[in-house]
Amino acid sequence: MRLWNLGSDSSRALLLMRESRFMTGKQQGGHQEKEIKLLTAEIDRLKNFGCLGVSPSLEALRDENTKLKYRLNFLRKSLLDERNKPIKSMININSRLQKLFGEAIKAAYPDLENPPLAVTPSQQPKFGDYQCNSAMGITQMLQKTKEQKVNPREIADNIVKNIPDNDCIAKVEIAGPGFINVHLREDFVSKQLSNLLVNGVQPPAIEKRKKVVVDFSSPNIAKEMHVGHLRSTIIGDSMCRLFEFVGYDVLRLNHLGDWGTQFGMLIAHLQDKFPDYLTVSPPIGDLQAFYKESKRRFDTEEEFKKRAYQCVVLLQSKNPDFIKAWKLICDVSRKEFQKIYDCLHITLIERGESYYQDMMKDIVQEFEERGFVQVDDGRKIVFVPGCSVPLTIMKSDGGFTYDTSDLAALKQRLLEEKADIVVYVVDSGQSVHLQTVFAAGQMIGWYDPKVTRVVHAAFGVVLGEDKKKFKTRSGDTVRLIDLLDEGLKRSMDKLKDKERDKVLTAEELKAAQTSVAFGCIKYADLSHNRMNDYIFSFDKMLDDRGNTAAYLLYAFTRIRAIARLANIDEEMLQKAAREAELILDHEKEWKLGKCILRFPEILQKILDDLLLHTLCDYLYELATTFTEFYDNCYCVEKDRQTGKIVKVNMWRMLLCEATAAVMAKGFDILGIKPVQKMPVIPNQGAKAPRGATGSFGGYLEERGDK
Repeated sequence: MRLWNLGSDSSRALLLMRESRFMTGKQQGGHQEKEIKLLTAEIDRLKNFGCLGVSPSLEALRDENTKLKYRLNFLRKSLLDERNKPIKSMININSRLQKLFGEAIKAAYPDLENPPLAVTPSQQPKFGDYQCNSAMGITQMLQKTKEQKVNPREIADNIVKNIPDNDCIAKVEIAGPGFINVHLREDFVSKQLSNLLVNGVQPPAIEKRKKVVVDFSSPNIAKEMHVGHLRSTIIGDSMCRLFEFVGYDVLRLNHLGDWGTQFGMLIAHLQDKFPDYLTVSPPIGDLQAFYKESKRRFDTEEEFKKRAYQCVVLLQSKNPDFIKAWKLICDVSRKEFQKIYDCLHITLIERGESYYQDMMKDIVQEFEERGFVQVDDGRKIVFVPGCSVPLTIMKSDGGFTYDTSDLAALKQRLLEEKADIVVYVVDSGQSVHLQTVFAAGQMIGWYDPKVTRVVHAAFGVVLGEDKKKFKTRSGDTVRLIDLLDEGLKRSMDKLKDKERDKVLTAEELKAAQTSVAFGCIKYADLSHNRMNDYIFSFDKMLDDRGNTAAYLLYAFTRIRAIARLANIDEEMLQKAAREAELILDHEKEWKLGKCILRFPEILQKILDDLLLHTLCDYLYELATTFTEFYDNCYCVEKDRQTGKIVKVNMWRMLLCEATAAVMAKGFDILGIKPVQKMPVIPNQGAKAPRGATGSFGGYLEERGDK
């Protein structure tokens, strides 16, 4: 079409038409709306063209008008189709109910400002599936603001009368002083489960795609990673996985301690021990020992100490020989760190303290120009309102500090990376320092906390079974690599105790070993509230009873085995998911179905508070709820004499599949890699306790007929 002859609206419409070919989903829907507006305006303009006396090209204009009308109708239909497409994101039922009750409260009490909105899952079936407890809070508000005596049951009744028409609530009941019990529609729950099975486990809907920066792990060069780094690494990785799953743009940063005065003594010691380091790569085998040697010399040899300070000056002035020495030392550490990251399947982008060195002068200048700097005994310090300790942004000798480095990092992440969320996964001991840095960033205007979220995801320390700081028997800090090796050894011992080595190939056994070892170490950390200290115990984390990774991993493999032992493959399950109706008549089917669909609610809560133990608690609840279901509902029926399968209840097989799918996604967010096969020897563990006590033993694969 020759729209370039028809004015600016036409030209813009043509561009929009071309661009729309490369768009999908919501983006394309908004794009189409813009194009419709432009084309409508163009058609109106062409209608009025005849009255302008432009007769020579009138026929051509009418032709263009017809084409534009066709395109407009096509776009309107396309937009309608887009809006009517099934939603692939999982519905957060709690959020859906909150929206309905929010509208009901607003309609019932339009003059009330910020009324309380409380919707939670019911703890007992007799109270329905969810409860809205807003009536009591509204009662208190009305009594205070309007000084009138009101009955909370009457308020609950007013709310119920104003609930909009919807597809999810079957009925509501008012109980007690004004609790509103909500019963979900069975066809609604069944439909959501079918969507999950057809589309896979999808993230909850989010308002917009955000840029997130997560600072985690952050070991120090020339020092080995220890058990303290384990928490930051595991928690930070899991947070990143969650942000990535919901569709955020995530930058995983490893803020290495790769700069500072300690490098002076390391370089001086390198020069003495390996004088030809510039031409021959030094064989530094044990960097920890190398660090200790240089520290001992720094503390005891005055001449060495002076030379170490000179080395710092030359390094900071970017002397090529000293930069090379610094890189050599950093590379040795990186290789050791990478071994651990590979074991735990952690990916990071290294951006250590050295990355921000060239920015620090500007940081000091910016604070000075804004009048925030005071001089104290030659130091340049910044007092931040509400903070007890000032930041030192320049030492008396003109050197920069960790405060300067952290301010530079914060500014870079906010203004250059344009982060919407910045998370620092750092131990609780740094809380005062980080809160001061964040407050300084607000004070100088780098970000508005109402718009940008900057948060310290603090965590407690790892304790030994004696409830003291986790140490080796000799009192040294536990090396992380030794801890992981010990986990692998104990995991293999556990598998052999259960005679898995007799039924698994060498490759399968190795996969089970690493899955259980590293899964248990990660889960033991993540299943505790990160803000609390926790006791590290291999015996507890490898126990296959209770809320442990061992229990959940065994449960998962056995749930996956149900379909396999019934000779039902993936294709048959997918066909059934599209065609079969999920029947939820049995109370245990209903309970399991609702539990599965709470997954988006759990993820939303963690996005809000960054407490990952909520996901662990949920997965354990899901596994034990599944056990109740399996104990009470026949999935596969067999002839007791021949053992042949006589009936498969496909809707229950689909519930098994939905449970496993959600568990798999939960494991993925936690950074745990399950295995598909972990069989048991027949009759072993048949009498093991089940359900809430948490051991599946071997019963799923043994019975298979219930």
